[in-house]
Amino acid sequence: MNAKRLRRLPVVGCLTAGGLVLLAAGPAFAHVSVQPGEAEKGGYSTINFKVPNERDDASTVKLEVTLPSDHPLASVMPQPVPGWDIKVTKSKLAKPVESHGEKINEAVTKVTWSGGKIEPGMFQQFPVSVGQLPEDADQMVFKALQTYDNKEVVRWIEEPKEGAAEPENPAPVLKLVDPAKGADGQGADAASGKAKDATAGSEAAASDASDDKDGSDTTARVLGIAGIVIGAAGVAFGVVAGRRRSA
Repeated sequence: MNAKRLRRLPVVGCLTAGGLVLLAAGPAFAHVSVQPGEAEKGGYSTINFKVPNERDDASTVKLEVTLPSDHPLASVMPQPVPGWDIKVTKSKLAKPVESHGEKINEAVTKVTWSGGKIEPGMFQQFPVSVGQLPEDADQMVFKALQTYDNKEVVRWIEEPKEGAAEPENPAPVLKLVDPAKGADGQGADAASGKAKDATAGSEAAASDASDDKDGSDTTARVLGIAGIVIGAAGVAFGVVAGRRRSA
């Protein structure tokens, strides 16, 4: 029996160690993130900051998100979240940005949500409409601070490096991709050309239908006039025939 127990110990030890590894790796995935994880360059997008509560004995009561200063956004509009107050902080830009032909000297640099509560085992999403996204960047890094009701602050500010292991407190990252092409892979210009062709075809069809309608109206008029003439001739013939009978 002792020998059997000794043989079982390494197996139990391995399982226990494996369980510890899984438990240790679990929290690494529960960090503040951006969803969806990517958006098109040069466009507008609604992104969500997903905030899970990593503590069993405390609730998240505040989230601060700092927007990147190297690519300031002209439009930042948070969506109301029930139970949470929103504060939008604007700052003057060192270099003005241009949006829709206008120069903008200040932009939103921070958005803060407070007054609500994310209980243990729960998560909350905070939606924000942003734009115009830069065309000369492959990603945007949003540094976030998560505050618990026990005064603990977790700083999600470490920028992930390509090819390197994920940092302990990674910052939320929005990947920027090239705009999607048309369904046939020929791009927006081709799609626009097809739309113009379709419009031209519709106009031609409408013109043909109008011509057919005009032709039908003309035929109806001719037949109507012919009917009137024939009717008048019949009346005249009847009058003449009546006179002859009387004579």
